[in-house]
Amino acid sequence: MKYKRILLKLSGESLQGEQGFGLSPQVLQSYAEQIKAAQATGVQIGIVIGGGNIFRGLQGAKKGFDRVKGDQMGMLATIINSLALQSALEDNGVKAKVLTSIRMEPIGEYYSKAKAIELLEAGYVVIIGGGTSNPYFSTDTASALRGIEIEAEVMFKGTRVDGVYTADPEKDPTATKFDRITFDEVYTRNLKVMDMTAFTLCKENGLDIIVFDMDTKGNLQKVLDGESIGTLVCKE
Repeated sequence: MKYKRILLKLSGESLQGEQGFGLSPQVLQSYAEQIKAAQATGVQIGIVIGGGNIFRGLQGAKKGFDRVKGDQMGMLATIINSLALQSALEDNGVKAKVLTSIRMEPIGEYYSKAKAIELLEAGYVVIIGGGTSNPYFSTDTASALRGIEIEAEVMFKGTRVDGVYTADPEKDPTATKFDRITFDEVYTRNLKVMDMTAFTLCKENGLDIIVFDMDTKGNLQKVLDGESIGTLVCKE
């Protein structure tokens, strides 16, 4: 087995599926099945999910919301998504726990590194909701922070795109994909892998990132098996 413990970052927007907003039962089921299969191989899985399918603080701020309030609404959106994924996992026979970075028992237990690791080692998938609990930080930053805290060996960033490209492949048909790229090259080329705070946290703490397309069924297992279907971002 290539990895003992991973941090899986899931996009909130992907959870809306074809419907353009909210939660798609089909996507939740697909994610739950992929996570179940991955966990059955013995890997410990921590998860952080975005909230963009429900509310995005930055967009709210542009529409007149106070930025801090907007970000707090976004944090609550991530907890809604965390509960939905927990429910889908449990429906598939997987033990899952939601920990929240903001106190809100009984919705979820308050997050601590010790609690998260204890649950991971007891065979639970651990979903950490609520972002970093601070405004002005994205869920990318939350996933970098939690990945480092729980001592994950790698962050799997599951998105709708199958890796890191020289330009946005949805806008530029000539964009080519990297199989692997260094943190420094991402900086020099000014590529958008994740926001700069999150990216710097990963670089400085040696947390490699694998960007891959989570929406294609079976891809999570392929990445775990070491197939190079996404892009590995590493130190050298």
